[in-house]
Amino acid sequence: MQRPVIIAVDGRSGAGKTTVAVELAALLRRHRPVSLFHLEDIYPGWDGLAGGVERYIGQVLEPLSEGLPAIWTAWDWEARNDGASRTTAVAPVVVVEGVGSAHGRAAGFVDAVIWVDAPTHSRKQRALERDGETYAPYWDVWAEQEESLLAGEASAEHADILVDGTHGVANAPGLVLDALTQLPALEHVLGPELARRRGLELSVTRLDGLPPAAALFDALLGAADNAVWLDSSIAETATGTGTSESATPAVSDSAAGKPPSARARFSIMADNSGCFGQVARHRSGVTTVTAGQVTTRIRGPFFLWLDSVWGRKAVRAPEHYPGDFTLGWLGYLGYELKTETGGAAITADPPAAGPVDLPNAPVVPAGALSALPDAALLFAGRAVVLDHQENCLYVLTLAGTHHPSSGQEAGAFRTAVRTAHAAAQAGRGTQPGHPASDITGSTPTGGPAPQFTARDGERRYKAMITAAQAQIHDGNSYEVCLTTQLEAHSAQRMDPWTAYQALRRRSPAPFAAFLRLGDLSVCSTSPERFLRIDSEGRMRAEPIKGTRRRDSDPAVDAALKTDLATSLKDRAENVMIVDLLRNDLSRFALPHTLTVPRLFAIESYATVHQLVSTIEAQLAPGSSRAQAVAAAFPAGSMTGAPKISTMAILDGLEAGPRGIYSGAIGYFSLNAALDLSVVIRTLVLQDTHDGGTHLALGVGGAITADSEDEAEWQEIQAKAYGVLSTLGAEFPS
Repeated sequence: MQRPVIIAVDGRSGAGKTTVAVELAALLRRHRPVSLFHLEDIYPGWDGLAGGVERYIGQVLEPLSEGLPAIWTAWDWEARNDGASRTTAVAPVVVVEGVGSAHGRAAGFVDAVIWVDAPTHSRKQRALERDGETYAPYWDVWAEQEESLLAGEASAEHADILVDGTHGVANAPGLVLDALTQLPALEHVLGPELARRRGLELSVTRLDGLPPAAALFDALLGAADNAVWLDSSIAETATGTGTSESATPAVSDSAAGKPPSARARFSIMADNSGCFGQVARHRSGVTTVTAGQVTTRIRGPFFLWLDSVWGRKAVRAPEHYPGDFTLGWLGYLGYELKTETGGAAITADPPAAGPVDLPNAPVVPAGALSALPDAALLFAGRAVVLDHQENCLYVLTLAGTHHPSSGQEAGAFRTAVRTAHAAAQAGRGTQPGHPASDITGSTPTGGPAPQFTARDGERRYKAMITAAQAQIHDGNSYEVCLTTQLEAHSAQRMDPWTAYQALRRRSPAPFAAFLRLGDLSVCSTSPERFLRIDSEGRMRAEPIKGTRRRDSDPAVDAALKTDLATSLKDRAENVMIVDLLRNDLSRFALPHTLTVPRLFAIESYATVHQLVSTIEAQLAPGSSRAQAVAAAFPAGSMTGAPKISTMAILDGLEAGPRGIYSGAIGYFSLNAALDLSVVIRTLVLQDTHDGGTHLALGVGGAITADSEDEAEWQEIQAKAYGVLSTLGAEFPS
C-alpha cells in the first residue's frame, strides 16, 4: 500500500494532546479514512516512557512508513504487563498522539509535528481530572521521565504547529486543521480542506461622510495589539503639499479645492481580530503564522509562502465599491528579504572589509534592527476603507461557510464602525496629541527629545561616498544608493500612536502608514510608491530620485525646485532607476506594454521637493504575482544600478542591516491586487526590556560619479528633518 501521511501530536502530559488529536482526526475523516494511535496504549508501565517510545518507533512507525499495517503489543495497565496484539491500519492519514510521538528517531518518520503546551500547574490539574487518582501517585515519576526524555532536545522549536493550551484546547482542532493546510508537505492530501479556504464571501457597506481619520482609527483600533493604517494623510490637508507637476510650479490640487489624486484617494484601517485574523512573521527562512492559540511554521523562502496564500482572485467585490483592496494581508517587507532576490545576508556586525579602508563605525545602542522579522503581515478579515474623493467610507467584512461565527462577527463589526463613525463625526475638529508647532525639545508624549546617534558620522559617510565612487569608476556600478541609520534610546516608553499623529500632521504624504505589531511600531510618511498591481494585472512603479529641502521663503523655495528640475545629476540618477525598474517589471510583463508615461516630474511635500517618474506594464497572463513582486524587490531607488552587483557593494560599505527601512509597506488583497510604498521617511519604534523604546530612522541618497560629498551629507539631513523636527530632535553632529 501507499505510505500514509503521518501527523504527530506531541507535548507533555496534561497539555491537551489527546483532545487535539481525537478532534483533529474527526475533522480529517470528513474527506478520507484516518487511523488514530495513542502512545499511552504502548508505554510499558509508569516507568516505561523511553522504552515505550522505542516500541512505538519499531512496532508502529517503521511498518506504517513502508505502507504496512502496524501490529503492536498493547500494555495492560491493570495487569501491569504486556497485553493483546492490536493493529493500526494503513490509511491516507495516520494521527499519532502522546509524549515522544515526534521525539528523536520518531521525527524522521512523521510528516508534520503538532506540539501542544501549557503551564505545569495547569497540565497537572487537567491530567488528574482526566485520569483520577490512579495517576496522582505517578505524576512526579512520569514528569521526571518526560524531562529526562526531552532534555537537550527542544521539541517545540522543531514542531511545525504550536498549540498554546494555557486556556484549554476546545477551539484548537479547527485552527490546527487550517494550519495543516499551510504546510507544503501536506498539500497533496488536504485538497478538500484547501478548497474550502476559497469559499469566501466579501460584503461591503457604505457610510456617507468622513470623520477625522485619526479619531476613527483610535476609536476602532486604538486598543488592538496588531493594527495597520495605510494612510493617505495628504488627502486631509489643505495647505498645498503633495503637488505633482512638471518643472513649472503650479497650484496643488488640495489648495485649489480639487479631489485628491487617484493614488491618495483611499486609506485602509484593519487589524487581525475575528475568526479570520492571522499574523505572519518571516525570519531566517521560516514564516510563522499565528491564528488565535495556534502558530504554524512554514520553512522556506518568504516569497514562496506569499505565492501560496496570495495571488489568485479569492473574492469578488460588489459593483458599487470602487476600491482595489478587498481584505487580505497588510504589513511590511523588510530590506533583508533581498537574500531571496539576488542579495546576500548581512549581520548587525560592521563589514570585515570594504572596497577601501573606512573609519570604524561608532558603537550605537544595541538595536533591535537585527532582531526584527524580515517581514510582518497581518491578515484582515474585516477593515474600513476611507474614500477621500467621495467623502465616504466602506466597511468590508468576510464570511465563509467553514467559519460559522463569521456572519455574526461581520454584523457586530459593522455596528461597531457605525457607532465609531457617528462618535468621530460628532467630535470633528478635536484631534488628540499636540500640534506640530508645540513639539520643540520634547517628544510628542511630553518626555525629553531623543538624542540620536548616527551609525555613520560625517567622516565615515563621506568615506563611503568616496568608496562608492571608486566602484563606479571601476565599472562595478552606475549608481550606489548609500544609506545609514540614526538610532536613539528613550529611557521612558514612547507612545508610537501619539508620535505618528504628530508626524502625519507635520509631513502628510500619499503613502503614510502606521503599523502596530505587538511591541514593534512603524510610523511612515513615505511619498514613494514601490509597486502597484491592480486586480487586472496592470503594474505601476513610481520611483523617486532627486530631493531638495523646502524653504519658508517662497522665492528660495521656488529656486530650490527649479534647481532640482534642471539638475543634470538628479535627472541622471532618476533615469538610471527608471531603466532598472523597466527591466524589473519586464521579467513578468507583456513586452509591448512597458511604458514610461511620466519622467522627471516634480512632487512637492511639506519638507521636500522630489523628482519622480512612472513606469507601467501589463502582467503577462499566468504569471505569479508574488514572483513579480520578488523580481522588483527591493526597490531599485534604494539599491542603485545594476541592482545585484550594487547590493553587494552596499553590503561591503554599510555598517549593519537596514531592517524595515528600504523595504515596502502595503497590502496584498484577496482580489490579487497589491499596493506597496517604499519605506523612507519612516520611524521604527520597538519596546525594550528596560521599559524604554528603541528608535531607528534610515536615511540615504544616490551616489553617482558626479556626486559631491558635502551636498550628499546635506541631502540626508534634509531627508531626516521631517521626522527629527517632529520629535524635537536634531541631526546628530
